[in-house]
Amino acid sequence: MQEEKENIQFELTDELIGQVEGFVVEQNNKALQKLFDGFHYADIAEILDELSFEEAIYVIKLLDSETTADILKELDEDIREKVLKNLSDKEIAEEVEELDTDDAADIIAELPEERQQEVIDKIEDQEHKAEIEELLTYDEDSAGGLMAKELVKVYDTWTVAGCMRRIRGQAEEVTRVHSVYVVNKNEKLVGRLSLKDLIVAKNEQKIADIYISNVDYVKVHDDVEDVAKVMSKYDLEAIPVVDENITLLGRITIDDIVDVLKEEADKDYQLAAGITQDVEADDSILELTRARLPWLFLGLIGGIGAFLIMEGFQEAFKKYAVLFFFTPLIAAMAGNVGVQSSAIIVQGLANDDVKGSINSRLLKEMLLAALNGVILAAFLFLFVWGYNGEFNKALAISVSLVVVIIIAGLIGTFVPLFLDKRGIDPAIATGPFITTSNDILGILLYFWIAKMILGI
Repeated sequence: MQEEKENIQFELTDELIGQVEGFVVEQNNKALQKLFDGFHYADIAEILDELSFEEAIYVIKLLDSETTADILKELDEDIREKVLKNLSDKEIAEEVEELDTDDAADIIAELPEERQQEVIDKIEDQEHKAEIEELLTYDEDSAGGLMAKELVKVYDTWTVAGCMRRIRGQAEEVTRVHSVYVVNKNEKLVGRLSLKDLIVAKNEQKIADIYISNVDYVKVHDDVEDVAKVMSKYDLEAIPVVDENITLLGRITIDDIVDVLKEEADKDYQLAAGITQDVEADDSILELTRARLPWLFLGLIGGIGAFLIMEGFQEAFKKYAVLFFFTPLIAAMAGNVGVQSSAIIVQGLANDDVKGSINSRLLKEMLLAALNGVILAAFLFLFVWGYNGEFNKALAISVSLVVVIIIAGLIGTFVPLFLDKRGIDPAIATGPFITTSNDILGILLYFWIAKMILGI
């Protein structure tokens, strides 16, 4: 029966939140501890996110340091910031001592600079303290800023028997043993060790005789996105981190990479939606306004531009009023095609699937857009001709559609490639930037082509 209980998916309900709040009000500590004993620390963090700040603090100070340390790293960032403000330097130090070095460094890095050193000074484990201080020196978007110091390493000069004894001691400090890394006397990474080979080897054999020299690694200053690509490409659960001399410094595990990919996906999604900074639904109105307003202002400028273009073709409207009614269709098709093209390129860049020259990409997109444009324009031509009965008007509108679709496809392909070459996040190109620029250009081309064909 106990095994069945552990497999039940956690569900956050109003009833559960009410129960916790009731126990806090009653200060029924035994009931709270008994309740939380049955939950994973990630589930407890989810519960605390729904409580008032005072109630969350009460629960955190009630539970043991090992549990609350894990809870802290799972809490919503804004709530964790408030919690840390209400904990003493000593209390925070006790919490981070229970965490792996990467998680401990992340939490300390969120503290104000003047408080970081005060907390570090309160850490009693000197080795843990030194490792955290080292991690804090690396850029947060680098492999060094993501790695943990906890790992299992052996020396190539050890015997199998001696290696087994030392591995047991090291493994106690590591949450999950994904790999055993082999180094030489200079701490240089030379390979990895298969647990199967280690188990079947004879006690007197040297590690140098059984280790695997082929080992993937990343440099300590590599960008985290590059690390994610390497781990994804080779399906790695963990990867060692080395310096320029290939000295083993730490390791990065798959759970850290998943967090990086999620954060990057959230950022790209917001950029594509026209939000210029990382925000959440619970952020203040002022923060949300600052994030949204720049692109909304761009849309406003684009609308003014479209108005000025249309004003310049007043004579065309007077003589061929039907052109006016198809303006939204042309603008919408330009924006949609541009976003489709840019989205495919941005996705390819993110997955490192975009190969070859820009010219070949542009040629492929032009042919694709031309095919789609001709098919759509043929349908539109038949509709306008059948509805209006005038061949020239139908021809002008449908030819304009083909040209607009081709140009929008080229822009949607070129812009993200260009931004990526310049080191700018190409996800910008999937949002209002592409839509607005293609709307304006599409309207301009539409009226210009219609004017040429109709002889206005």
